[in-house]
Amino acid sequence: MPADVALMWGLRDERRRGPKPSLTAEDITRAAIELADAEGLGAVSMARVAERLGNSTMALYRHVKSKDELLVLMTDAALERPEPLPEGVDWRTGLTFWAAGVLTAVRKHRWYASLPISGPPAGPNNLAWFDSALGALAGTGLTEEAKVGVVMGLMTYVQGEIRLSLDLAAGFTDNPEAFSRYGATLARVVDPRQLPALARVLEAGVFDENISFDESSDADFDFGLQLYLDGLSAFITRVTGEQ
Repeated sequence: MPADVALMWGLRDERRRGPKPSLTAEDITRAAIELADAEGLGAVSMARVAERLGNSTMALYRHVKSKDELLVLMTDAALERPEPLPEGVDWRTGLTFWAAGVLTAVRKHRWYASLPISGPPAGPNNLAWFDSALGALAGTGLTEEAKVGVVMGLMTYVQGEIRLSLDLAAGFTDNPEAFSRYGATLARVVDPRQLPALARVLEAGVFDENISFDESSDADFDFGLQLYLDGLSAFITRVTGEQ
């Protein structure tokens, strides 16, 4: 079993002689999440987490061998288990509920979107979300392979949109003028002969109003989600003949 998977599932063999240790990997992960919530992901280090726990750094290394391992644990632990899908809903309602749940879970920990993604879901919490989305597709008639492809594509959209919205919101906070003058800036540099499609957008006045970004607004997220689900609806009809 891969070392990171064993770590997330608590399956790594850590048998030692002597009394049972008072510190656990779960304690370390919880303290790291609290530190990241308070000060950001950049504040997380083995030394700072040890300080928060009132332990030596070496005491942490007995359970978590590196900061990279700690980030792996945080990646799974911070994403709380999903709420059960509502009974009797269709696949579209189920996936919309699921996506909203991911959005809510990640917003509890702003730093989550900055965590590196090193592979497919493998921890207990991440697999619970994977299973929930797959379950929403149970009545579609899709093959199991197709269901996996659909869910992985949806994960890519949801995670990508969350990361983008948080980055843009931070950029807007740092430099709102760059956003408010975006349309005027483009109007000075966009040549219709070279960028005709973008020129038509400007001519339509799409960027005339001030642009702002609010990470708590779900309008853009919902728009993209419904586009994805519209495409999925067409796919299900094409391969199964069902609506």
